[in-house]
Amino acid sequence: MKVIIRKEAHEASLWAAHYIADRIREKAARTSKPFILGLCTGSTPIETYAELIRMVKDGEISFKNVISFNMDEYVGLPKSHPESYWSFMHKYLFDHIDEPAENIHILNGNAPDLEAECAAYEKAIEATGGFDLFLGGIGEDGHIAFNEPFSSLKSRTRVVTLTEDTRIVNSRFFDNDMNQVPAQALSVGVATVTDSKEVVILAFGPKKAKAIHDAVEGPVSHMCTVSALQLHEFGTIVCDEAAASGLLPESRAYFAAVEAVENR
Repeated sequence: MKVIIRKEAHEASLWAAHYIADRIREKAARTSKPFILGLCTGSTPIETYAELIRMVKDGEISFKNVISFNMDEYVGLPKSHPESYWSFMHKYLFDHIDEPAENIHILNGNAPDLEAECAAYEKAIEATGGFDLFLGGIGEDGHIAFNEPFSSLKSRTRVVTLTEDTRIVNSRFFDNDMNQVPAQALSVGVATVTDSKEVVILAFGPKKAKAIHDAVEGPVSHMCTVSALQLHEFGTIVCDEAAASGLLPESRAYFAAVEAVENR
């Protein structure tokens, strides 16, 4: 695992966008196969998406040969609802880049058979050969996607029940009314994410400090599902100073030293 720390969320967001773009270009330079990208929602990745949009518009990167799969979607929320993840992704990314519509995959939270929808999603990911890179966020309790505490670290895409804490946090998008937040969602599993060739996790703000501490310095545990990244060969957490504030000084020094050597 690597931890990239920047002073502000803006700088960290730009780092992530350019890292993703570099990976897309690197694969395009050696093969015609599409780049398989996992994507997340929420306020955390918005600036990263904005920078990717700018890069597409300025001709610095293209998504024409990118296939994307989103992490999750609410159950029972109409696709047209402003807080559906389908709406979010089109508003903040897909409507502004050149990724073909047929390459965009988002779980259908209104599918007649939710379990079949999840199984088909896993098969579709597998058919591509798996993720080249998965971009994710982290919950205040250390969850990745909607894999709440005590989710199996071997879990796959499935129907999940959201905790009250998660619904309270997400209520800020629903007029601060937790009762408007769906109680269930479809989510990729922890193993779906960690099977990726690379995983990049974004975390900003002081409310994420404990989760980052637990993910980096705590044990690998289903109580903090993002801690599974400790077992990943190419897992990276990108955070601001506020989110990194819970890390030990020696941990911060180590990750800074690694980055300095790699940037020589």
